[in-house]
Amino acid sequence: MNPHRSGTDLAAGRRIVVKIGSALLVDQERGTVHRRWLEGLAEDLAGLYAQGKEVVIVSSGAIAVGRRYLRFADGVLRLEEKQAAAATGMVHLAHAYQEVLARHDMTVAQVLLTIEDTENRRRYINARNTLDTLLRLGAVPLINENDTVATEEIRVGDNDRLGARVAAMISADTLVLLSDIDGLYTADPHSHADARLIPQVDAITAEVEAMAGATNTAVGTGGMVTKLAAAKIAMGAGCRMVITDGRPERPLGRLLEGANATWFLPSATPRTARKGWIAGSLKPMGAITLDAGAVAALERGKSLLPAGVTAVSGRFERGDAVLVLGPDGRELGRGLSAYSSADAKRIMGHKTSEIERTLGYRGRDEMIHRDDLVVN
Repeated sequence: MNPHRSGTDLAAGRRIVVKIGSALLVDQERGTVHRRWLEGLAEDLAGLYAQGKEVVIVSSGAIAVGRRYLRFADGVLRLEEKQAAAATGMVHLAHAYQEVLARHDMTVAQVLLTIEDTENRRRYINARNTLDTLLRLGAVPLINENDTVATEEIRVGDNDRLGARVAAMISADTLVLLSDIDGLYTADPHSHADARLIPQVDAITAEVEAMAGATNTAVGTGGMVTKLAAAKIAMGAGCRMVITDGRPERPLGRLLEGANATWFLPSATPRTARKGWIAGSLKPMGAITLDAGAVAALERGKSLLPAGVTAVSGRFERGDAVLVLGPDGRELGRGLSAYSSADAKRIMGHKTSEIERTLGYRGRDEMIHRDDLVVN
């Protein structure tokens, strides 16, 4: 049974990533922010926030805003000019978000990411921990691809896929793509009067991809093809995704009220998808052996604390996968270590309160957090 089948509405989300395209946010000719639209979006975000939902924004628009302040002529910019425009525009863009959300007592935190931050294990863990901490503290992360240092070869290339990678990184359950079209159609609705909106997609099949080939949008770097690429990433991480028209004011409010949209529903939840990834997709770089007390704690669904570790073998870094062994050497499961093998050896057998004194810094309380642990 699909765990999301009854949840084709925004209200079912708990941790929500909202991707906003340049065309929605910025007047492309003048390079100014659509202030009234942004104020309406802020009202929508405040409503979700008041319901106890965690919200992350993935926003385009920095280059479009920055080129105005640097007085670039119309036309295509060279890479270094795009990077300079991004550096200038992100300041103004972040300030605009900060102003409109501050009226609702919401704190904005700017986070710039590159493709390497979502692929390099150590940087991935650092970014994930930072975003988790910001959300736990009630802040709203404002994320953009770091155009000031990215090159054409390493860029994510469009913020649809960046939004999906962020959603997977933080185990979000919902990704909203605010677009210039209200969903996936059977054919291009601009040229086919009989084109039908597809309200729900359970798998990205060849037939679905063929529909996307006929419904590319003309705005920005992402069309329907890149939205389906984002859907594959999100669904693989157990995150449902929705495409809806973001042009009207209060687009999230309209989505809550049942506006046209296409929902992409995964067969797993973020938690089960992440557990499957840890269990089957990662090569263990070492092993951690437990005492009987730690084994009993794991069987009760607890995290692994340093006090219950009796041996550490192999060479691994923070965030690497390791085998979890019982006192007899039998494999009990696999998990992601919160410490390198060198540090794990130093704190094994110690109480959590002794970690800082032993290592000289305050790390996580757990050797392996239960969310990063799969027990056989």
